[in-house]
Amino acid sequence: MRIISVNVGVAVTAEWSGRLGRTAIDKRPAGHRVPVRPDGLAGDERADHKHHGSSDQAVYAYAREDYDWWQERLGRELRDGLFGENLTTAGLDVNGAVIGERWRIGGALLEVTRPRVPCVVFRNWMDEPGWVRRFTEAGRPGAYLRVIETGDVGAGDEVAIVARPEHGVTISDWFLARHGDGDALRRVLTLPGRDPHWDELAARTLGAPVRSAGQDEPAAAPAG
Repeated sequence: MRIISVNVGVAVTAEWSGRLGRTAIDKRPAGHRVPVRPDGLAGDERADHKHHGSSDQAVYAYAREDYDWWQERLGRELRDGLFGENLTTAGLDVNGAVIGERWRIGGALLEVTRPRVPCVVFRNWMDEPGWVRRFTEAGRPGAYLRVIETGDVGAGDEVAIVARPEHGVTISDWFLARHGDGDALRRVLTLPGRDPHWDELAARTLGAPVRSAGQDEPAAAPAG
């Protein structure tokens, strides 16, 4: 399991980028080791701090294997960084990562927090028909991470999974639950400290009261 590309980008003005009018989705391989700061990679910008400015979204990882899957279906080459990820991985099941698991990469320690949810900027950037729906249905969202320990990362660094919560709720579970999968939602509801929006979603989707988290359950990071 390793990093094959570390990608950064600057915010630029773009008419297609929605009401904000700026985006930093175009990430390019850095070609050198990059310091990881508490808010993300040095030299990397985020234009939309309202939706992408959380510390839980400091770093975004996407698997090269998922890019290859998309290449076959889209019929075009997809370079590392095209989806806006900071870390392009190889040999790592990013979508199967457990919420709260920790990765040691180079000198940095990162914690898996949540999946990427496709937005209008991503849709316009890709310029593919029905892109948001297709990306959602594919269930290959990649993972956001928070920074636990700063350090530097570079292409070729190994990814060591140094901690994994026992609850077993994965990035894929989170993504499926958000889009109405009842079984996945029940798994997410086992997470103590989860955001209250999960209980609201459960009430609408499952039509049943939700018991409070944190009773007779393993500790875990918040789900979203």
